[in-house]
Amino acid sequence: MSQSYDRGLVEDYGRWTEFSAGMWAWVFHKFTGWVLIGYMFAHIAVLSSAIAGPEVYTQTLGGLESILLVRMLEVGLLAVAVFHTLNGIRLLMIDLGIGVELETQAKSFYASLVVTAIITIASVPNFMGGAF
Repeated sequence: MSQSYDRGLVEDYGRWTEFSAGMWAWVFHKFTGWVLIGYMFAHIAVLSSAIAGPEVYTQTLGGLESILLVRMLEVGLLAVAVFHTLNGIRLLMIDLGIGVELETQAKSFYASLVVTAIITIASVPNFMGGAF
């Protein structure tokens, strides 16, 4: 079963060097969640170009894909989405007491970071293909 512990005041930002893996997981999970929400607004804006017609939508997507920065941001978005998903599953397993205990959460956090890095690096050729 999971245990509770005193995390101290979150507002004390001077303590960031004392953060444990669990606190970094919490910070990254919140950050990636806000990034995903921001992406949803951008995604809806791009999709709304379809209202003007299929040519405008195709032209909008083609224009975005021709920008190298957009392709690089897509790789970052994939990393954010993968980490948020893996960390969410990890947190669910901790909360339900399935396989991951609070004592081993640091290892599972680092494992989620490694898996995120592997998936992100493996996907770079797909996102950057034809960009150069």
